[in-house]
Amino acid sequence: MSGPDRPAGAPEDPQDGTDGVRDDGVRDDDAVHEQPPDEPVEERTEDPAAAQRPREQPPEEPAAAAPAPAPRRRRSSLVAASLIAVLTVLLGFAIAVQVRSTDTGEALEGVREEDLIGILDDLDAREDRLRAQIADQRAALRELSDTDSRAAAALADASERAEALAVLNGTVAAEGPGLVITIRDPEGQVRVADLLDAVQELRGAGAETMQIDGVRVGVSTAVTGTPGDLRVDGRPVTAPYEVVVIGSAQDLRTAMSIPGGVVDRVGRQGGSVDIEQRDRVVVDALRPLDEPQYAQPDTGD
Repeated sequence: MSGPDRPAGAPEDPQDGTDGVRDDGVRDDDAVHEQPPDEPVEERTEDPAAAQRPREQPPEEPAAAAPAPAPRRRRSSLVAASLIAVLTVLLGFAIAVQVRSTDTGEALEGVREEDLIGILDDLDAREDRLRAQIADQRAALRELSDTDSRAAAALADASERAEALAVLNGTVAAEGPGLVITIRDPEGQVRVADLLDAVQELRGAGAETMQIDGVRVGVSTAVTGTPGDLRVDGRPVTAPYEVVVIGSAQDLRTAMSIPGGVVDRVGRQGGSVDIEQRDRVVVDALRPLDEPQYAQPDTGD
């Protein structure tokens, strides 16, 4: 061994001259140079975590958006849910009714005969009360129907009476068979009494309504003035005086033509009376409704 002696047990110096020489006397450096050069090897260090991760796939083009579910499918789902809910309720109701019937039957199985007879009597009495109530309700319904019928008849009768009173009072126009009477007075000798007699004779013969020269004659009609200057309810009328009257034409004509009646008196004063019978005449002059000053309806108190 070359080099200075080392104490026993001391480690070898890595810089010792014998480190680079093999046993066969050839240096390690020479041995390295004698080996043919190897192909360069590319060392790869793999990360265990990276090895476990899936390989990244190349990005794919975005797929077309899926079409929205049709409204029909939603409606079908709602209908199905509704049917299921209804069937569930009906099933629960049927189960409850069945349980109640079963409980009632089981309860009645242990009841004595006397108690069953009492229960049947109570049911019969309840049925009788219900039948009586039904009969009362039907009677009340019939009474209401009769009352409505009577009320409708009374209303119709009142309407007819009101129309008749309106015709008599002169507040509505009227038409019907009657006469058209023309009183001629060329000398101006017809008096107030002559016109009043004509009105009274026609009323006595059944005249329903009339008018004189466009003035409606009512219950309180007044004829005033002097011969040649007559007034009906304050409105002046001139000859020839035209009287339109509704009623039985034959009766009215007879009343005007009686001996000593209106036709005779007017003829003695130089005038004349023409009477024309018609199937339809119109009395369309109207008068305001007379309001009573003192009279009031009787309330029956």
